[in-house]
Amino acid sequence: MPITGDQYLVKKINKSIVLETIKQKHPISRAQISELTGLNKGTVSSIVQELIEEEFVSEIGPGRSSGGRRPVMLLYNQKAGFAIGIDLNVNYLLTVLTDLQGNIVLEQKTYLNDRSLSSVAKQIIQSIRLIMDQVPKSRHGIVGVGIGIPGLCSEDGTILFAPNLGWREVDLKQALSSECSLPIFVLNEAHAGAIGEHLLGAGKGVSDLIYLSVGIGIGSGIIFNNTLYKGNSGLAGEIGHCIIVPNGKLCRCGNRGCWEVYASEIALLEYAKAHSLLLSLPEEKWNIETLIDLASQGHQEAIELFHEIGQYLGIGLCNIMHVFNPELIIIGNRFAQAEKWITSPIHQAIENNSLAFHRKKVRIRFANLGIHSSAIGAASLAITHFFSDLNVSIK
Repeated sequence: MPITGDQYLVKKINKSIVLETIKQKHPISRAQISELTGLNKGTVSSIVQELIEEEFVSEIGPGRSSGGRRPVMLLYNQKAGFAIGIDLNVNYLLTVLTDLQGNIVLEQKTYLNDRSLSSVAKQIIQSIRLIMDQVPKSRHGIVGVGIGIPGLCSEDGTILFAPNLGWREVDLKQALSSECSLPIFVLNEAHAGAIGEHLLGAGKGVSDLIYLSVGIGIGSGIIFNNTLYKGNSGLAGEIGHCIIVPNGKLCRCGNRGCWEVYASEIALLEYAKAHSLLLSLPEEKWNIETLIDLASQGHQEAIELFHEIGQYLGIGLCNIMHVFNPELIIIGNRFAQAEKWITSPIHQAIENNSLAFHRKKVRIRFANLGIHSSAIGAASLAITHFFSDLNVSIK
């Protein structure tokens, strides 16, 4: 009989279910997979054999017996392939190589002196090649590249507007495709950060959360019911451009009074310059790390600057709480490094400006993955696409 599309789809779905069960529950036996998934033992055995042949799964010997023969236990082989994740920041490029479980194997950081598309594309290609030269041997090699960008990104990966990079209507995938044959996926860096923290970080096991990426600007990734909320056109999460001060300071987006003008690294550095904290240092030292060093040394003015930024962050978090009523808010990107000095003013602002009903159950945490959230989330997108496109043989 000819194989129908329905049979192919059912087999693909079943294979995905079995693989995901092994990934989440390993070490696990075939009988346990059958019990957990409801698939019959013959179907499970057939699929497991395919996965072993494809090196996604390995047998590790007998497990504990429940009365009969000792079952052969299965492990997920997370080293069967790798993915590259890139966090394209305004000032630097963070590139990681992860295994198929999202664990970082290699990483490198390079600084951006020229933010033009041609220059950034060249540096991305160089970073990919450096990683490829060091990747461990595996059956499936590098399965794809995910890139998180600080700006509005369409569903097809076109960068519509990245004000802090000075980009508008930029096709980064096309700029890279002539030099890179790997599948490339482009998404907003805060969306990528939300995915990373939800899978492996502070948001693991939480179904509803807001990831707040606070760096040069402010963006957010929204997870509802364990799914990234993208909005009508894939543009949800640009919370840094909500107006908190009418007719306030000019933002790079062209509007005035945006939240990120008052509560980001841009704001922090402007306050620092106004207080002459950085003027004695070379310009390459004008960054959040320098101010963190000063605060760590007990420099009172630096501590007060973080306190002021923390208050503005807290005010914005009140708005998030009132609109979304999330279970968890995660503060990530570069400002996660300043947790020690911004936690107290954030909570103070929330206590003074939020409704008690909304703040009662919400938790506020800092990113477990630190500055790696976006890069890991971007890599996981490439992994997800790899498995969703995986060919399934019908036997």
